[in-house]
Amino acid sequence: MSKNPFKLTRFEIGGLSGSNCYLLVDSETNDGYIFDPGFDDPRLYDFIKDNKINLKKILLTHGHYDHIGAVQKLKDLTGAEVVISKKDAKYLENPDLNLSNFSGNIIELEPADVLVEDGDKINLKDDYNLTVLETPGHTPGSICFLGDGYMISGDLIFQDSIGRTDFEEGNYPDMVNSLKRIMQLPDSTLILPGHGEITSIEREKRYNPFLKSL
Repeated sequence: MSKNPFKLTRFEIGGLSGSNCYLLVDSETNDGYIFDPGFDDPRLYDFIKDNKINLKKILLTHGHYDHIGAVQKLKDLTGAEVVISKKDAKYLENPDLNLSNFSGNIIELEPADVLVEDGDKINLKDDYNLTVLETPGHTPGSICFLGDGYMISGDLIFQDSIGRTDFEEGNYPDMVNSLKRIMQLPDSTLILPGHGEITSIEREKRYNPFLKSL
C-alpha cells in the first residue's frame, strides 16, 4: 500500500449529545471523504467551502439520527455519494429506526447511492482503500471502516465503553461477537469512535471494563 496521503480532521458536533464526524482529505488532490456527519453544523460546510474540498463520499457507520443529520445538506451542496451498509439502508428513510422521531427533528432521507457489505473495498486513491467490516450489535448493519492503522468505528466501541444495544434492532450477542472480531486487529490500531476521544485497540484491551468478560 502506498503512503497514506490523507489528512484527518475530527469535528465534535451536536452539543452535549454530540457525535464525532471525521473528514479525510487528500493532500494532493483535495478530494474529501466525510464520515458520520450527524448534525447540521455550519463548521462542516464552512470548512469544506473555505478549503475548496471536493467532497466525494459521505460514509456512514450506521443509520441513527446523530450520525446522519447533515447528510442531505452535504449531498445537496456537493453531490457526494452516500455510502451505508445494505442492512442499515432502511434506517435513512425511517424516523422510527433512525431514532429521529425522539429527537425532535424528523429525518427522512433519500436512498443511499452505494450499499456495502463485509469485505468490500472503498477506493479513495490509487491503491489506497478502506475495508468494510460488518460489526452488528448497535444496529444490524453497523460497520467499521478500516484504514491503514486506524478504524472508524461508529458506535461499536468508545474509550472505556461500548455502544448501546437497547434500541430497536439492537442485539447484545451480536455486539459481543463484533467486539471479539475487532480485538483481533493489531494492538496499535487507532479507534476513531462515534463519540468521545480517539483510543486504540491496545488501550481498550487494557482498560475497557466491558471487554474484560469477553
